[in-house]
Amino acid sequence: MEHQLKHSDEKLQALTEALDKANEGYLDNNKAPSRKAGEPDNKASHFYVAQYWADALANGSNAELAEKFAPVAQALKDNEATIIEELLSVEGKAQDIGGYYNPNEELAEKAMRPSGTLNGIIDTI
Repeated sequence: MEHQLKHSDEKLQALTEALDKANEGYLDNNKAPSRKAGEPDNKASHFYVAQYWADALANGSNAELAEKFAPVAQALKDNEATIIEELLSVEGKAQDIGGYYNPNEELAEKAMRPSGTLNGIIDTI
C-alpha cells in the first residue's frame, strides 16, 4: 500500500508541475478570453490550458504520463485551428438548453462542448 501511495504522490507531483507550466504558457501567450463578440472566450481559454497541460505532461519527467499524453498533446496541437473555429462558430448565438433552472443535460452538454474535434480528443484520455 505504501508503494501505491508513493506512486500516486509522484504522479500528483508531475500533474501539478505540468499545470504550473501550462499556466505559464497560457499567460505568456496571452490566451485570456476576450470580451469582444466573435473573439475567443472562456471555452477557447480552457482549450489552451488543456493544450499546454497535455504538452507539459508529454514532456514531463513521469514516463507513464508522458506516454499517455504525448498523442493527446500532438492531437491538440495538430487540430488547434479546427478546434478554435468550432468554438468560435457558436459565439453570440442563443443556445437552447431546455430551460434555465432545470436544463436538459444533453442540450446543455452540446452547448457547453461545441467542438466535436476537441471532444473526440478528450474522450480518448
